[in-house]
Amino acid sequence: MSDYQENREICHCKHVTLHDVERALHESKTFPEVEKTFEEVQKVTNCSTGCGRCHDEIIKTISDIMSA
Repeated sequence: MSDYQENREICHCKHVTLHDVERALHESKTFPEVEKTFEEVQKVTNCSTGCGRCHDEIIKTISDIMSA
């Protein structure tokens, strides 16, 4: 896991943090595209399955991690 950002909570409904998303990304075998990767992260963390307000932040976080 990277230390470039603090471990902040992204999905408040499911208590998913930046590090949870990062861990889910590293557990995935491939990163074909951001939206598909989001679906994989969602399966692992259950993020964005409550109110859905965190969707855009999760997508941005995935994009940032994938482009780093």
